[in-house]
Amino acid sequence: MKRIFIAMVALLVVSAATAQEKKPLAYVDASTLTIINKIQSTEMPFERLDVERYSSLTPKAVEAFRQSTGLALVFSTNSRNIYVRWSVHSHKHRPNSPDIYLRGMDIYLRHDGRWTFAGVARPKTDPAVLEFESPLVRRMGEGEKECLVYLPAYAHIKSIEIGIDEGATIKPMPSPFKHKIVFIGSSLTHGEGAPRPGANYVAQLGRRLNAETPNLGHSGQCKLQQHFVDIVCDTQADAYIFDAFSNPTDQIINERLYDFVKQIRAKHKKTPLIFLQTVRRTGAMFDLVAKKRNDDQRAAAEKLMAEICRDFKNVYFIDNAFDTGADNEGTVDNSHLTDHGIYRVLQIMEPQLREILSHHGIK
Repeated sequence: MKRIFIAMVALLVVSAATAQEKKPLAYVDASTLTIINKIQSTEMPFERLDVERYSSLTPKAVEAFRQSTGLALVFSTNSRNIYVRWSVHSHKHRPNSPDIYLRGMDIYLRHDGRWTFAGVARPKTDPAVLEFESPLVRRMGEGEKECLVYLPAYAHIKSIEIGIDEGATIKPMPSPFKHKIVFIGSSLTHGEGAPRPGANYVAQLGRRLNAETPNLGHSGQCKLQQHFVDIVCDTQADAYIFDAFSNPTDQIINERLYDFVKQIRAKHKKTPLIFLQTVRRTGAMFDLVAKKRNDDQRAAAEKLMAEICRDFKNVYFIDNAFDTGADNEGTVDNSHLTDHGIYRVLQIMEPQLREILSHHGIK
């Protein structure tokens, strides 16, 4: 009889959990919640840049800056289940990144005073599908939850709705972060290779540094162009961090870097400008052509940054910023960071950033 009783209790628990999971949902337009990590308002709420302001943008740049990379929603809810349904105009396939990073989402909940990863929204794997629905986190306890949802990194979002239990409440929250630090960069900053949107190095630094971190990564196309100068000059932030040496050749670095800094410094006279040395591409150990290109990039950056740091105040260069380790185990393809590589990079980069930022009262 005792075994039968235990089995009946277990069945009731499972049945209750299943009923809770299947509870009717009410959906709320996510554009009515708080959107963080943006540098300017846009007509379409889930685009990271007002591309119409910059006539020099190439079609490829326009496409990239309409992606929701780095944007996040913040809200509070007493729902025990949180779902999301979303539609996209388009999304990109990147061979180094999982679908969850490219066109899915992840959610963090504030737990014991810190943002803690809680779940993901999985998109359909069929690239022809443009509409999705997925749970983010389910079967939680009672009470109010503070939520942080990171949006897809390589998708142009049409609409997003957050689903909560029927009868539950959901409210926009003010930004939970104290500072704003803008990141400009290559696919390293865009996050190619990261497992999910909240796990790339920029998003992780935002939570660690108590800062909104708008992400202006543009895979393969961050070459010290004038439009990046214009965008930075149009933006107010506590600091700017540049992954500026991963895409341009040494010749481009020599031709453009000094004037790039000079123009930005003329607009932002005291704001710290922090430049990150590019990754040492692990495949260059064996590919001699790749080794020369990588070595030339790094040498040009090191030489010019020494001069720039002498000539301009509050400009910094972290020469080992993307050090992934000597064992070649930190990248997915000799260039882009795996989650293991991101961990290694942050162990080196974060303390140096904290020291620079604290010198400017950003802490």
